[in-house]
Amino acid sequence: MSRARLYVVVALSGAAVLMLEILGTRVLGPFYGVSLFLWSALISVTLAALAAGYALGGRWAQRSLSTTRLSWILAIAGAWVLVVPWTRGPLIALASHAGLRGAVLVAATLLFFPPLMLLGMVSPYTIRLATRSVDEVGRVSGDLFAVSTIASVGAALLTGFVLVPALGVSRLLSAVGLLLFVAAAIARLGSGALLSWLVILGGAALALLGSSRVERAPSGVLARTESPYAELRVVEHGGMRLFLIDGGIHSMIDAETGAPHQPYVYAAELALDAFPQPGRALLLGLGGGGWAEVAARRGWAVDAVEIDPEVPKLAADWFDLKPVHARVVVDDARRFLRRSDARYDVIFFDAFGSSSIPFHLVTRECFAGAKARLAPGGVMVVNVETIGWQDPLAHALFATLSTQFAHVWALPTAEPPNQFGNVVLMASDRNFDVTPEQLGDPVATLSDEDEHFRVVSRMHAWYNRYELQRGRVLTDDWNPVDLRAEAINRASREWIRRSLPVALLPN
Repeated sequence: MSRARLYVVVALSGAAVLMLEILGTRVLGPFYGVSLFLWSALISVTLAALAAGYALGGRWAQRSLSTTRLSWILAIAGAWVLVVPWTRGPLIALASHAGLRGAVLVAATLLFFPPLMLLGMVSPYTIRLATRSVDEVGRVSGDLFAVSTIASVGAALLTGFVLVPALGVSRLLSAVGLLLFVAAAIARLGSGALLSWLVILGGAALALLGSSRVERAPSGVLARTESPYAELRVVEHGGMRLFLIDGGIHSMIDAETGAPHQPYVYAAELALDAFPQPGRALLLGLGGGGWAEVAARRGWAVDAVEIDPEVPKLAADWFDLKPVHARVVVDDARRFLRRSDARYDVIFFDAFGSSSIPFHLVTRECFAGAKARLAPGGVMVVNVETIGWQDPLAHALFATLSTQFAHVWALPTAEPPNQFGNVVLMASDRNFDVTPEQLGDPVATLSDEDEHFRVVSRMHAWYNRYELQRGRVLTDDWNPVDLRAEAINRASREWIRRSLPVALLPN
C-alpha cells in the first residue's frame, strides 16, 4: 500500500476523531445539557479510547500486518457511528440511574468509546505499514501523526463553524460513518477493487438510511434545528407552546393568545414598575422574547442580546417576536456590555437555563461591567432556576450582586418554597416599592386568564421577596457554578419529563 494512500486514510480517521468528539456534545447535550461535566466526560472518554486503541493497534500490527485488517477496523468504526442515532435513546436510558455525572460518563462511554478506540488503532497500524526500515520509523511516525493532527484541526473548525448548523447532528454522524467507509475502501483498494466499492456502497446505503430517519418529526414538534450552540425545538402541548434549548424550557406561551406563561417573566416585569415613565431596557438572553414583548407593550425600548443566531429566527416564526418588541443583537452578553457605550434603566440577565449556566455571566466582574451600563437609579435583574428559595446558587448570586449594589431582593416563583422553580434577583442602589395598584387586582382579572396569571405571579413574587446572607462571592477566578447547576439541571429535566410527552423531547 502506497504511503500516499496511507496518508489519506490517516487524515480521514484523524478528522473523524475530532468530529465525533464535538458531535458528542450535540448527541448528549439535549439529554444532559452542554456543561463542564459533559465536556469533561467526552474528553476523558476520547483520550481513554485513543490510549486503548494505540496499545491494541500496536500489538496487532506487530502480530499480523495487512491492509485487510486495517480496512475492517475502519469499516466497523464507521458502522458503529452510523447506528448511533438509533442506539442513543436506549443507551442513555440504560445510564439514566447513575446520577447526572455518572450518566454522562456512562452514556459517552457506551456511545463513543468503541469507535474512538478503533480509530486509535489506525495510527500505530499505518506506521507499521508505512515503515520499510528501522531508520525511518521516526520520520514516518512524525509525518503520519502530523497529517492526522492537521486533519483533526481542520475537521474541528469545519464541524463547529459550518457542518453542524448546515447538516444537523444525525446527518453529520451519517457523513462521518460514510467517511470511515471511504477510508476503509481506500485501505482495501490494492487487494480487491470490487470489495472496496461494495464497502463504499454499503456505507452509503446505511448513511442514507440514518439521515432519512431524522426528517420525521413527531406530532407536536413544530420546529427543530441545530444551531452552532444547541439543539433548538419548538413544541406544543396542552395549549402551551414551548421553546426548548438542549432539552431545557426557555420560553412558554399560551398557544392561542401568545401571552407568556412563566411566572418569572412577570416577576422580572416588576423592575419596570420602579420607574414613573417608560425607559430603556437591555435583555441578555432572548429565548422566545416574552419579556421583551411585555416591556414593549408598556412603552419601553428594548435591546436584546442573544449569542445564538438561530434563536431570534425561531422567536419570530413561532413566538410572534417583532422588531417593535426588541432590537436584537447577535453577540455574547459580556462582550456586548464591554463594547457598548449605551445606558439602560433596566438590565435583565435571562441567559441562565437549566442545562448550563454561562459562568462568565455570574461573576462580580461581569456585574460590575453591567452596572457601568446602568443609568443612575437603574435596576439590574437576574433570573435563575433553583431548587427552592434557599438554593445555594441564589445565595451566591445574592452575595455577588451585593458587592455592586446597596439593595438586593430575591423574588421567588416556586410554591411551595422547597420546589424547583425560578428566583428573580433584583438589585439597585436605590430602594423602591411597588404599590398594590401597580401589582393589579386578582379578583378583577378573573375573567381574563392571561391577565389573572400575570397579576398573581407579580403579587406572589413581590409579597414574598426576601434577602439572602450566606453566599460566597463568585469571581472570574473562583466560580464553581457548574457544581450547583448539576443538581438544578437534573431537577429541571425530571420536571420536564414528567410534564411533557416523551415524543416531544430529544430521543
